[in-house]
Parts: sequence; C-alpha cells; structure tokens
Amino acid sequence: RQGKGEIIANDHGHRTTPSYVAFTDTERLVGDPAKSQVALNPQNTVFDAKRLLGRTFEDPLVQLDMRHWPFRVVSDHGKLKVQVSFQGKERTFYPEEISAMVLAKMKQTAEAYLGCPVTQAVITVPAYFNDSQRQATIDAGTIAGLHVLKILNEPTAAAIAYGLEASREGGGNRNILVFDLGGGTFDVSILRVDDGIFEVKATAGDTHLGGEDFDNQLVDHLVREFRRKHKEDLSQDKKAMQRLRAACERAKRTLSSGTAAALSIDSLYKGVDFHTTVTRARFEDLCADLFQATLKPLGKALRDANVSKEQIHDIVLVGGSTRIPKVQTLLQEFFSGRELSKNINPDEAVAYGAAVQAAILTGNRSQGLQNMLLLDVTPLSLGIDTVGGVMATVVKRNSPVPTKETMEFTTAEDDQDTVVFEVYEGERPMSKNNHLLGTFMLSGLPPSRRGEPIIEVSFSIDANNILTVSARDTDTGNTSQLTITDTRGRLEREEVERMVREAEEHRAQDGAQQEKIEAMNSLEACTLHLKRAAEGVRALDVQAKKRVSEMCEETTSWLEGNPLAEKEEYEERRRELEEVWDSVFSNLSQRGVGGGGGGEGVGGQANGGCQGECGGEAAGQSGESQG
Repeated sequence: RQGKGEIIANDHGHRTTPSYVAFTDTERLVGDPAKSQVALNPQNTVFDAKRLLGRTFEDPLVQLDMRHWPFRVVSDHGKLKVQVSFQGKERTFYPEEISAMVLAKMKQTAEAYLGCPVTQAVITVPAYFNDSQRQATIDAGTIAGLHVLKILNEPTAAAIAYGLEASREGGGNRNILVFDLGGGTFDVSILRVDDGIFEVKATAGDTHLGGEDFDNQLVDHLVREFRRKHKEDLSQDKKAMQRLRAACERAKRTLSSGTAAALSIDSLYKGVDFHTTVTRARFEDLCADLFQATLKPLGKALRDANVSKEQIHDIVLVGGSTRIPKVQTLLQEFFSGRELSKNINPDEAVAYGAAVQAAILTGNRSQGLQNMLLLDVTPLSLGIDTVGGVMATVVKRNSPVPTKETMEFTTAEDDQDTVVFEVYEGERPMSKNNHLLGTFMLSGLPPSRRGEPIIEVSFSIDANNILTVSARDTDTGNTSQLTITDTRGRLEREEVERMVREAEEHRAQDGAQQEKIEAMNSLEACTLHLKRAAEGVRALDVQAKKRVSEMCEETTSWLEGNPLAEKEEYEERRRELEEVWDSVFSNLSQRGVGGGGGGEGVGGQANGGCQGECGGEAAGQSGESQG
C-alpha cells in the first residue's frame, strides 16, 4: 500500500501467528489459542505440519520426529496422516489439510482487516523444498480457498524485503547472503541485487534443521536430568513432555538475551516438582553439532555462486532461530568478524517479500516495483546420457530459471537413423548414478557415417520449473521433444542432498571412471578414423593399407574383448596405432606424397594421429573433424 508493505496483526494483536491447530470435544482452534492449550491437550494439538508436507510415512526423518511429537502420525494406504480425537470421534487429516487450516486463518485475518474477500496468495517455502513439498503447499492453499499465484523461495522473499530497503537508501549493486534459520528448516541463498533485478546465484540448505531441533536437544537433556534426580522416566507421559517442551522453548528464548534460564514446573510427573537452571553455555554445548551443521551449506552456496566471502556485501538474518547468539557468533567468525545485517525483522521479512511479489504479479505499479525482476535457480544439474554411460551436463545446478541451453550431439554408429535420448538430473558424472527423468527419440536421420550428423539438443526451463527437452537434426530439420511436467514423480529433496553428498564422496572414483571411458572412446574413434583415412589415401600401397587395416581390426577386437581394461591400456593401444600411422605417413613423405590441408583426407593428422578427432567425440559431442 503506497509502495510499502504492511503487516496485518491477528485478532489477538500479534503480528505473527503460530502454526498450531488444536482439536477439542467442541471446537477446532488455530494459532494463538491452539498453542496456549497445548499442555492440556497435547495429543490433539498438531504443529510442525510443514515437516510432514510432501513426505511419506516411511521417511526416516518422519520416524525420527515422531519420537518428539505428542500427536499421532499414521499410515493410511501408504499416505501419511495425522490422527486426533475431534468432537468425540477419531479423525485423520492429511498434512495439507492441517496447513490449509492455518492458511485459512491467515486469509480470515486479512479479510477482517481489509473488509473484503481475499482469494489469491503468494506462499513462501524453504528454498530446498522439493517438488512434491511445493505441490503439497499449493494443494494446502487450494484447500484453504486460495488461488496460489506463485510459490516463492523464503530466502528470495527476504532478500526482496532487504533489497528494497537497501535500494531506498541508495545501496546500488550488492551481493546479499540470506541466512534463514527458522523453526523447522534452514536455507542459505546468495543473491545479486542490481537495479531492481534480484538474481539468485546459488542456494543450499537442510529441510530438517531448525528451532524445533534445538528444543528437542534441551528436552532430551532435561528428561535425562529428571531421571537422574528423581529415578523416574517421564518420556512416556505426553502431557508432562508437552509441559516440559513449552518450558524449554521459553528457556531457549530467554537464553538469547540472558546467560541463564530458570525452569520451574510444579507437579511435572507423578506429583514431583521440577526446578532447574539451564545456562547459555550448557545450551550451546547441547546444540553444538546442530549449530556447526549450518556452516557446510554456507560454504557450498559460496562455491556454487563462485563468490568469495569478501565479495558478500550484506549478511541478512532471517527466521527466529537466528536470534540465538551462538549462531550469530559462528556466522561472524565464518565471515572473519563482519557485521551482520539486523535492520529487517527476521520474523516478518519473508511475508514482506511475498507481499511485494504479489503486488508485482497483480499489476501494482508503485514506484520501486516497476523495474523489479526475480530470477531464481534450478537446484540440480540436467543432462543427456552419452557413449559409455557418461552424463553430458547441459544445464548446471544453480542455473537461473527461466533458462534455455543447447548442446550438440552426434551418432555413435554408421548409418544410424534413430537416436535415443535419456534425460537425467543429478551431480554424478555417470548417468546410472543419477535420476532418469524421461526418454525420447529422434528418428529419420539420413544414412551417414558415425559422428557426421549434428543434432542440437535444447533444454528449456520455464518460470514454473517445467522442463522441456527437444532435439533437432541440423541437416534435415527433423525435431522431437519431451516435456517433464510430472513434478510429483521428481526426486525427494533428501535424494538431492544424498546425490550431492555422494558426488563429493565419490568424486575421485567417478573421475577415474570417466577418464577411463574417455580413453576407451578416444581409442575407438581413433581406430575408425585411421581405417577410413588409410582407405582414402590413394598413394598408399596395398601392403601399407593392409598393415593399417589389420592393426585397426585387431584394436577393434581387443576393445570388444576388454571392456574392463584400465585407462593406461587404452592409451598404450592408441600410441601403438599412432606409431603405425606415423611410420606409414613418413614413408609417403619420403616418396613425395603430402597430405597438405586435407587434400587426401590426411592433413594435419600426421604426428599426433587423432587429437582433434577424438577430443570432441570422447565428450559425447560432434567430432569427426578430419584434416
């Protein structure tokens, strides 16, 4: 409104609403009233629904969280649901339904303030949310009666809020690092803000790290302390655990400003009063591993964005958990003592950025919004399977979307009339270790030698992350394409994280395997090339042609019989081939037969054999450049 975002308070006067839904014998409560009665009604009060969205019951992280939740999570025909007692009956709800109840409450808050219906929304999600989690979020919006205009990444939204304020103060071009540590998720994003253009350079994070995990560490510690002091295990009593959890959350907040927090809970379990003090040092020690875990995605995001620590202009804190002093200290140490930007409200920045995005999408022409443009990124590398099972990456991970990239490929056999393309996503060099998205073929290629046709393969990703892959034969103009729209079939984000982790662990192993395949491809291409070249040079006598031909055939047989040979063996075979060719060519030269400029198809291949020819083909692209 008038070029600025405005946060609407709820009916309790609070500017944020807790994502709690409670079910009683008479009613359903959402937000503040639900959270305030959680200790009395723990089994029927649902929170953390965001951690359930887009996941399966068997998910190890769901199984891990279930130990800490007082409400029941059940499997219903393979689908994950929450089970509660509502109005005297057992009821089950999908996580999307619980989220929809919270969204409906927000819708109601906005309508009460504005005095008119609200039907559209921009909803933010963690940057590392996978496609099924995003789809589940859209479903929740739909259930709540909202048309979701866009799903926006939370760090991007925060950067918009920060960037708009910075631009008002004449901030100019800046690299912004958004450190977003909330209740359940953690994201790091690096953005370049340049004259109203917000370009995400890289994103990394953990969809299962946040304030809830810090609470759990403190709860587990105090359960152990209670057992040690009173010889009783309170972990099986849901009401006692929920009262302890609420006290731990209050203590955690107190420790953000004080150095100690007193917990005093009357008649916690079996009539025993529990009184204890938690120091900030103890809390930091309990959560040390979790705090440290935030630094790894930081380094990964900087590497992916190709930006050094010194090139970051602003470090923006988002999410309530960034108020924890130790988190801030670790972040400052990582950036060699740099000041952290705290001039935006970490709880409200994301909503503010979403409002700006909604204004742009609905045609609000306020000053400052007219030239704004958002460029997000794709989280995984995309490519095509090539000879030897190597993935030729066409779109690298953290490429801006929308995007279009093209790469040239060729045939692997003589007179090949059809090429089958397998599209993969993932970070491993070998296709089999990545995730197959789909397969399509290009047919109708005219008869030609291996490596001669040039086939252009284009990857196009639109603003909604829908991928279209197309192939075109440059000679005939024939085209074929595949559209990847089934987002529910895409990878779980944990799978993505696993791929990246495995890629780092197996990089050396994969690199050696790739080099071996390239050496094999190079030898095969060199064999075919020399065989054709010998046939094409009329000045070669029959004996010399026979010698080259036999050597090539012998190499082809050896290749077929030794698919598991080492890289050095392939390279040694290639050297032997080239030596034969050099001796044949030197005899020609002595007899006054030159091959200058490719006159007889020999050209510059004399002392080095197949260098140009093999380089392109080994990489799975069009080779066969002779002379």
